Amino acid sequence: MRLSRYGGSPNIGVFATANENIAFAAANSDDQFVRDLEEALDVECIRTTVAGAYLIGSLTAMNSNGAIVSGLTEKHELEAIRRFLPVLALDDKLTAAGNNILTNDRGAIVNPNMGDSALRSIEETLGVECVRSSIAGIETPGAVCRVTNKGVAVHMGASEEDMAVIADVLKVEPYKTTLNHGSRLIAPCVIANSKGAVIGDTTTPIEMGRLEEALKLY
Repeated sequence: MRLSRYGGSPNIGVFATANENIAFAAANSDDQFVRDLEEALDVECIRTTVAGAYLIGSLTAMNSNGAIVSGLTEKHELEAIRRFLPVLALDDKLTAAGNNILTNDRGAIVNPNMGDSALRSIEETLGVECVRSSIAGIETPGAVCRVTNKGVAVHMGASEEDMAVIADVLKVEPYKTTLNHGSRLIAPCVIANSKGAVIGDTTTPIEMGRLEEALKLY
């Protein structure tokens, strides 16, 4: 695990995302942030934009099989991502794919308002079953949790029913924590895969220990 920040912000998960082999980070990411991602996660990091924005983590959901991005993503941006894995521009009113989709290589939980056609397309691109559900009363599951193929860090407000859905769909054990000194929204605070994690640098030592337990990084 490594502490880092993006452009002075500890909310690094808004600006980057990763799977087991590749990370995508905001086009204006500095060299240190890119180096942190590559070394902690053991991946190649590609700088890019999505829909002309630097909000890569909020607008992109991906696992080892494919990536889902905002439907507003431009053609040259899609082509840049497609060099590394299949990519779908989400044709739905819920365009912030990273916030609305929580996925690993075993399953996906999506915003309960996601349309049927979009749901089928997501399943096909990511190669997993998608289940609609809110978590902790919040309809953006990708924003409130961070999942890998080994574990999932979950919003402190998640109910027992939420925890059961997470375990059943994603096939990993859920573990509640906060990050960035008390933030309950987990995804903005961390980028992770099964090999490591990069965490917002206001995260406390106790929170780091909980994240290590949640993502089984030992």
